[in-house]
Amino acid sequence: MKAVRRFGSAMIVPVLLFPFFGIIVGLATLFKNEAVMGELANPDGLWYQIWSLIENGGWTVFNQMELVFVIGLPISLAKKAPGRAVLAAVMGYLTFNYFINGILDIWGPAFGVNFAAEAGGTSGLKEIAGIKTLDTNIIGAIFISAIVIWLHNRYYDKKLPEAVGIFQGTPFVVMISFAIMAPLAFFTSWLWPMVQDGIASLQGFLVSSKYIGVWLFHFLERILIPTGLHHFIYTPFEYGPAVIDGGAKPYWITHLTEYSQTTESLRDIYPGGGFLLQGNIKMFASIGIAYAMYHTAKPDQRKKVGALLLAATLTAVFAGITEPLEFTFLFIAPYLFAIHALLGATMVTIMYAFGLVSGNMGGGLIEIAATNWVPLMGNHWGVYLTQIIIGIIFIFIYYFTFRFLILKFDIPMPGRDDKNETTLYTKEDYKNKKTGEASGEQDDSVNNDYATKADVFLEGLGGVANIVDITNCATRLRVTVNDESIVKEDAYFKELGDAHGVIRNKKSIQIIVGLSVPQVRDSIDQILNKNQ
Repeated sequence: MKAVRRFGSAMIVPVLLFPFFGIIVGLATLFKNEAVMGELANPDGLWYQIWSLIENGGWTVFNQMELVFVIGLPISLAKKAPGRAVLAAVMGYLTFNYFINGILDIWGPAFGVNFAAEAGGTSGLKEIAGIKTLDTNIIGAIFISAIVIWLHNRYYDKKLPEAVGIFQGTPFVVMISFAIMAPLAFFTSWLWPMVQDGIASLQGFLVSSKYIGVWLFHFLERILIPTGLHHFIYTPFEYGPAVIDGGAKPYWITHLTEYSQTTESLRDIYPGGGFLLQGNIKMFASIGIAYAMYHTAKPDQRKKVGALLLAATLTAVFAGITEPLEFTFLFIAPYLFAIHALLGATMVTIMYAFGLVSGNMGGGLIEIAATNWVPLMGNHWGVYLTQIIIGIIFIFIYYFTFRFLILKFDIPMPGRDDKNETTLYTKEDYKNKKTGEASGEQDDSVNNDYATKADVFLEGLGGVANIVDITNCATRLRVTVNDESIVKEDAYFKELGDAHGVIRNKKSIQIIVGLSVPQVRDSIDQILNKNQ
């Protein structure tokens, strides 16, 4: 389970690139739409041409998804020399696809593949880095990258005889992966066409299951957040072939112009169903939950609690990052989180029943507006107005439900338990301590907030020697320690490192850092590398 969580958190590295590029494509689609921009959107005009150029750049990550995942995973999963692991992973993936290209070019009919067909569409073929190959989408990319990362972690430091020492390190890893890729390519050429047929059947089942499928998807996506396994629920839908070949998100972005110009019901023409609507839970539920927590705090604590909740709620609503808010009550009263998942799944299923569909409503308000409301509001305003009305209704449902339960069971939320208000340390105390230890010469890292947090967290985790491994997801630092008994109390991390919270599961420690967690993790890696 630890390995699965680590793998799930590593997938967030490439995924974090998609919202920005999605917004770029959404805005370009909007500004090229004649129904919105009028004469400015004339295809022969400079305005249209400029936005076409910008849109071409916006397609970078969607057209190269496989390579993005192949490159992104080693950054988090390689235990040493991640840059060299990236190189090995890319070489392994390209080799794998070159082998498939050769196999199908010679024996395509034997594997039931018409390799003479054009790549794309329903052919099951795709061009990756100029290589015509089977379209294994991100599943193939992740699988091959994972294999090469494992080889890198195991054999990168392998000592070879002096006569062949030139092949040590990355060349040795690439040599082993080369030998493995040939049989893997044969196996994939045989298996994947059958998988593609199965995926087509799965798509039909999911779309035909309608409300049950939509409700179950969103319930699982939310309820699995504490385990880190929610990535495995939405990723095959968003970027993989679970419901639309090539991924629902790229499909939605590709057809934005078409959808913005039609008056047909989106539900009738979009094949992705009501999946990937979880951003509505982030936008609307967060407001109701935060308001309930604020109103149930003690009157003399509301100002302080309100300031904390405002920042967390804005992060959830606009950026779609809900952990700072959700984890506030998750480990105090887990049943509240279960109720949250039930209500959230019910809300989006009702929205779907009223006609709401999308391939890109997984993030916050910024992403949803840029790739849904703004480009499509002109011809589909009725659906989005209904979406907002249902969302507002559920804000009140969430508020009254959470307020009732917090008061009924006297749940010790922030501002309700005096014992959680004690301040044990201040950041200034720590900085002064570090400065004093530098023998009169101040370390530059003291003035660097990321490096300071890295020092704080490492000391709180029991020092460098107590770290087994470390990675991160979108907002959390995930650490495995040797001895959990020497990890400092939660207040230390909150007061000195401005952490939003700490989650403990024996030797597995999660520190909720916020959106700056990649930079903090990089600073920690630098310290760990210096001490190796």
